[in-house]
Amino acid sequence: MRVLFASLGTHGHTYPLLPLAAAARDAGHEVTFATGEGFAEVLRAQGFDPIATGIPVFDGFLAALRIRFDTDSPDGLTPDQLSELPQIVFGQVMPQRIFDRLQPVLDRVRPDLVVQEISNYGAGLAATKAGIPTICHGVGRDTPDELTRSIEDEVGRLATQLGIDLPPGRIDAFGNPFLDIFPPSLQEPAFRSRPERYELRPVPFTERPKVPDWVLARTRSRPLVYLTLGTSSGGTVEVLRAAIDGLATLDVDVLVAGGPSLDLAQLGEVPTSVRLESWVSQAALLPHVDLVVHHGGSGTTIGAFGAGVPQLSFPWAGDSFANAQAVAQAEAGDHLPPGGVNAEAVADAAKRLIADESYRTAAKAVAAEIAAMPTPDEVARRLPEFAGRRAA
Repeated sequence: MRVLFASLGTHGHTYPLLPLAAAARDAGHEVTFATGEGFAEVLRAQGFDPIATGIPVFDGFLAALRIRFDTDSPDGLTPDQLSELPQIVFGQVMPQRIFDRLQPVLDRVRPDLVVQEISNYGAGLAATKAGIPTICHGVGRDTPDELTRSIEDEVGRLATQLGIDLPPGRIDAFGNPFLDIFPPSLQEPAFRSRPERYELRPVPFTERPKVPDWVLARTRSRPLVYLTLGTSSGGTVEVLRAAIDGLATLDVDVLVAGGPSLDLAQLGEVPTSVRLESWVSQAALLPHVDLVVHHGGSGTTIGAFGAGVPQLSFPWAGDSFANAQAVAQAEAGDHLPPGGVNAEAVADAAKRLIADESYRTAAKAVAAEIAAMPTPDEVARRLPEFAGRRAA
């Protein structure tokens, strides 16, 4: 059977799909993966056939600036004007570009099933237009907020322009079955009760599953704190520096993962208890840490849940607020509000989360819930069943 996976070209939207794609490959299916060209090498290493169909998010925002304000620069625009851009980027620009690029791919590959990442509306439109059975793959908690509704409204208008009839209700899955990787007890109740929602255990993917030698050599006499602002977040050097300064006052060791968009040299000199790493295998590291301090992204939130580790987040945009709410609901951590991240606040919160064992107990309960969810191999065995259905 031929299966085409399609995601937006970012780590947080591509990596969550790789475990199921690998399970489909191991089950003997022919897997094609359509996403941003920056992931071609990783996908080939996993034995997939990569096809570049997306556009960089930066290019999407540049196009949105031209469409909405006839400019190539955000300089001079008000915060209210800038807030109009995401719905154009993710509801109009990127779906249109992906739709245009994916249509000929579908004609050539002729997949029996499309696995559409939830934010890749262009793939959902293309598969619907082609009449190919499709399932939607989630990447985190449902966020039925104003921005999501605005994006889906834009997608609805685009569908009308393209002559595509959509089923009633939410556009996210285009009326198709949904694979949900978020812990069920922490998912939005209304979303959890939607028809044809299937649970899928989130399995962290890593290119190089290696932990720094100094982490393995530790005696664990002091807690280890993992600090990251993700691969593509709104985290700034100032926020990271404030977190480092706060954590450095505690009797802990700190590992700071810079990510691809941060030059660690910008942080300047750091205390001896703090180690800077330009890249780290988060999946391999998490079992060794006592607290995760992060930006609130879905990948890190779910990863910490799966490892049973308490977390402190700094939500700033998008799904980070919903993720912070889920952590609070689970009593597995805490968060600091935008503008509230300073050294003293970070130190106070981190000290409490490490000292109070109830947070780790709660985190381990969520980890047990995740471990009970169906594995990618189990879900992969059902892919022919999904492919046998008519497209929505």
